[in-house]
Amino acid sequence: MSAFNTIALIGRYHSPDVATALVTMGEYLRKQGRAVLVEKETAATNRVNGFPVADYDEIGARADLVVVQGGDGSMLNAARNLAAHHVPLVGVNQGRLGFMTDIASPHMLDAMADILAGRHAIEERTMLAAEVRRDGAVTLATLALNDAVVNKGSVGRLIEFVVNIDGEFVYDLRADGLIVATPTGSTAYALSSDGPILQPSVPGFALVPICPHTLSNRPIMVSDRTVIEISLKRSIDARLHFDGQLQCDLQEGDRVLVRRAEHTVKFVHPPGYSYFAMLRQKLHWSEVL
Repeated sequence: MSAFNTIALIGRYHSPDVATALVTMGEYLRKQGRAVLVEKETAATNRVNGFPVADYDEIGARADLVVVQGGDGSMLNAARNLAAHHVPLVGVNQGRLGFMTDIASPHMLDAMADILAGRHAIEERTMLAAEVRRDGAVTLATLALNDAVVNKGSVGRLIEFVVNIDGEFVYDLRADGLIVATPTGSTAYALSSDGPILQPSVPGFALVPICPHTLSNRPIMVSDRTVIEISLKRSIDARLHFDGQLQCDLQEGDRVLVRRAEHTVKFVHPPGYSYFAMLRQKLHWSEVL
């Protein structure tokens, strides 16, 4: 028997398809002699009954493995909430692209059988730690798995900010915004802004301008051991987003500090997983047009 004796289930909220898959997975795991928990909001919004429910803290304390049913958004939410507990995650794709949910839903029980038998790989992914400083005080501090994004708000004007790395001036930037992406986040918003794709093991962050006014402002990659400081110089309306799920308003003079987080996220992959094969499949590389 594997070390995964207590397994928690988390799913996309308000989704009948996910509800059915959660029950199927839960019943299968019980038959394999595993204790099963269902995250309480998942259970409530999907009307999943018959299993003990738990909040994220209890899942972090009790679970040996978390199975996430949904898309990348569900994985991002679970990763941030469970980062401090270091519980490994495995994703079953119920969404669209699913760069992080690498098990196809029709094959989830076969993949889980392999994982329970010890046939799997564990991969660590870097997270960001970001904080906002205003008038010398920290007004917000949080984690992100994909990215931290400074961008314009509802007013359709460029924002202007200064970027420093480890205290050294890099550039002034007038743009719609700036993305600081982890290797995991390099296939998300940063990719649609012409940023580079970073292999997950690369120890770096991508800084990707969003529609810069100066066309020579290109994406750059920096070490993940640096501290990136973004100081808002001029803005009528600007915001800071984390993983596209959390946000806060920014004011002129605010400083956003981004660094590598102390915590990492562990992904469990079934046999045969390949990062580059995943990219070929999701991005349709090498296909004949």
